[in-house]
Amino acid sequence: MGGKWEVAWVTGASTGIGRELALQLARDGVKVAASSRGAPTLQSLAGEHLAIHSYPLDVTDAAAVEQGVADIEAATGPIDLAILNAGIGARLDPQRFDIAAIRSAFETNYMGVVHGLAAVLPRMIKRGRGHIAMTASIAGYRGMPRMGAYAPTKAALISLAECLRADLAGFGVQVSIINPGFIDTPMTRQNTAPMPFMLKADDAAKRIIAGLKRGKFEIAFPWQLALTGKLLKVLPYPLYFWSLGTFMSGKKR
Repeated sequence: MGGKWEVAWVTGASTGIGRELALQLARDGVKVAASSRGAPTLQSLAGEHLAIHSYPLDVTDAAAVEQGVADIEAATGPIDLAILNAGIGARLDPQRFDIAAIRSAFETNYMGVVHGLAAVLPRMIKRGRGHIAMTASIAGYRGMPRMGAYAPTKAALISLAECLRADLAGFGVQVSIINPGFIDTPMTRQNTAPMPFMLKADDAAKRIIAGLKRGKFEIAFPWQLALTGKLLKVLPYPLYFWSLGTFMSGKKR
């Protein structure tokens, strides 16, 4: 079960879900170290609550992340909860196969989390306590059209969380994976495709914090998209690709 945290570190905290998580945790009495690449937006966020402290860093820079965690713990104390949330969106057109877009998505969405883990996990293991949460996506359940740069990064995070959940069972460190559907954020506002069951970022943050407090491994929402994604996971390939062709592109393949 999740407990009371004293210090939380949130990456990708300048906008969207990360920003709301920082604010809601601070209002709940948690000291929050907020990180992102955008120093001005972080400073603005820190100005909204005394319990939020700004630590600008780029999660793709392993050395910067390591130094950032050292600075946070020196200033605020041990990190009880690390929410590795930084991420970028990416679409992939098969007719313009963009290697740079794929590399950028993996460097931020996957390696950014790996860098965070490398910095905070040894400290938590040494203390015998801590909670790590990684933000993936329902899009990571199974491959989807035009998501070849984004969905694989989230699928990799889900697999990594499953591995770590098993590996860390005896070390006192909890692991959670966060799988949201469509959330109203600057990233999704660039999307022109249909986005059913969209939630506000503050609603998403409430669901995430509630799930973390309960010690859940997977926190997936909204339930309609999560259930659809889980059903797609168990379909054999012929049915799965038929479903994509019928319901997502409007024609059978």
